[in-house]
Amino acid sequence: MPLARTRSVIVIGVAGQLVEVEADISPGLPAMAIVGLADTAVAEARDRARAAVVNSGEDWPNRRITVGLSPASLHKHGSALDLAIAIAVLGAAGKIPIDALADLVVVGELGLDGRVRPVRGALAMALAARDVGCAIVVPASNYQEAALVPDLVVHAVANLAGLVGLLRGEILTGAPDTTPTLTPSEAGSVPDLSDVRGQVAARFGLELAAAGGHHISMLGPPGIGKTLLAERLPGILPALSGEAAVEVTAVHSIAGRLAEGQGLISRAPFIAPHHTASVAAVVGGGSGLPKLGLVSLAHHGVLFLDEAPEFAQSVLDALRLPLESGEIVVSRSGFNVRLPARFQLVLAANPCPCGLAGSMVAICQCSSLQRRRYLARLSGPLLDRIDVRLQLAAPTLAELRGIEGTVESSSVVAARVALARHRSERRLQGLPWRTNAEVPTTELRKRWPLPADVVASAEEAFETGHGSARGLDRVVRLAWTVADLAGHQSPTALDVETALLQRTGRGRWAA
Repeated sequence: MPLARTRSVIVIGVAGQLVEVEADISPGLPAMAIVGLADTAVAEARDRARAAVVNSGEDWPNRRITVGLSPASLHKHGSALDLAIAIAVLGAAGKIPIDALADLVVVGELGLDGRVRPVRGALAMALAARDVGCAIVVPASNYQEAALVPDLVVHAVANLAGLVGLLRGEILTGAPDTTPTLTPSEAGSVPDLSDVRGQVAARFGLELAAAGGHHISMLGPPGIGKTLLAERLPGILPALSGEAAVEVTAVHSIAGRLAEGQGLISRAPFIAPHHTASVAAVVGGGSGLPKLGLVSLAHHGVLFLDEAPEFAQSVLDALRLPLESGEIVVSRSGFNVRLPARFQLVLAANPCPCGLAGSMVAICQCSSLQRRRYLARLSGPLLDRIDVRLQLAAPTLAELRGIEGTVESSSVVAARVALARHRSERRLQGLPWRTNAEVPTTELRKRWPLPADVVASAEEAFETGHGSARGLDRVVRLAWTVADLAGHQSPTALDVETALLQRTGRGRWAA
C-alpha cells in the first residue's frame, strides 16, 4: 500500500510542536480526507495542495487519499502544513523518493500556482527541527530567519517545483545565498536622552530602573516629559544577549511583526499600547488557540502605559502576575500555554483628570475627591510592585534653553548602566536571574543578608506603616542596584535611604 510520511511544525504559544504528516493512497473514488483535529485552514489545504501540484506540472493521484496528522490529540491550525501535505501525497504516489523525506521538516503555505508563501514563527519552527536533529525546508522569504538557528541545515524554496527537484536530487536554482544579518534599523533609531532638558531626579530614576531591571512610574502634569523619558529607556538598556535576542525575535515572528529578511532583534523592544486596549490584547489569550499579547511582545523590553489611570481596571489588574513571574499562563479546555512576559513596566499618570494639579501655569478645577478617585484607579497591589516612583517637576526656562553638550547622552548613561549590570551579573553568576529585580526574596535574604544598621531606615518605614513586606524587600533590591551604580561591594545605609526615597516617590506615591 503506497504510504509516505514527513514532518512539519505548528506553533503553540511560542514553541514549535512537531507534526508527523502521513499520506496513504488506496483504491476507491477520487477523494481526499485530512484527519487529526485539523481546523478550517488545515482542512482547506487539500484544495490548495491539489491545485499547486497540478500547476507545478505534476500529476495528482485520482484515487482515495487519506492524510493523517499526528499526534491526533493536538489541535492543528494554520497553513504552514500545506507544503508537507503536498510532498507527502507526491511521495505516496511515487513521484519523489520516500527516503528523501526522512529526517526532514517541511513548512510553508502553498499558493494555487505552486508558489511557497512565508509563514509566521519560522524561527520557532527551526528551533523545533534542530531539537530533533532534522533539516528544515522553509519558504525563501523565511530563509534568513530560520538560518539564525545554529547547527541546522536550512533549505529555502520559492515554489513546489523547486522542492520536488531538490528531493529528486536535481540542482535547486534560485535558492538564496545569504547569511543572517542584524536588522539594519537597529542602530541609531532610538531617541537620545540628551533631548531631555532638566529632570535631573527623573533621569537618575530612569538610570536606576535600567541598571536593575526595576519597574518605574512617573507622575506629573501633561507636557512635562513623561513620555519623552519613557521612550528613551530602551536606549540606555544593554543590548540583548544571544539567547534573549532569539527569544524576542521568535516572539515577534510568531506575531507577524518581522519584516522580510529581518535578522535578530538586538535592541530591547518598546511597546506602548493605547489606553483602550482590551485584556486579551494586552496579556494575550482570546478564544480558541491563545494569541500573543502586548506583554509578550515587550518580553525583555519595555511596556509603557501612558495615561495609565485611563486603562481599564481589568487590564491593570491582569499585569500583577506577570510583573512577578515573568510569564502569562493561558488555560483552555484540555491544555495550558505559557507565554513569556519578562518586561519592565513604565507607568505615566497625570496628577488629576485635568492634569493641572500642582501646575504653575493654570489652576486645577478638580475637586480633592476627583483627584483621589483618579489616582485610585492604579490599585495598591499594582503600585506595590513598582520600585521606582518619580514625581516630575516642571523644568525652568534656563534648563529648557540649556547648552548643547552639557546634557548627558544615552551612550554615556548606557555605559554606567552596563557597568552596573556587569557587577550584578558577576554576583548572580551561576544563578537563574539576570537582574536585581528578578532575585526572589528568600534568596535575597539567604545569600546576601545586610546588617541591621544598614537597613534600619527601610525597617523603620515598614514599622510605621509606610510600606508592605513586599515593599521592604523591594527597597533592599533597589539598594543593591544603587550600590552597583556607585561601585560599592554591598549597599550602605545611604544606598538604602536613596532606594527608600526612590520607592516612596517623595511622598506622592504610597510605599
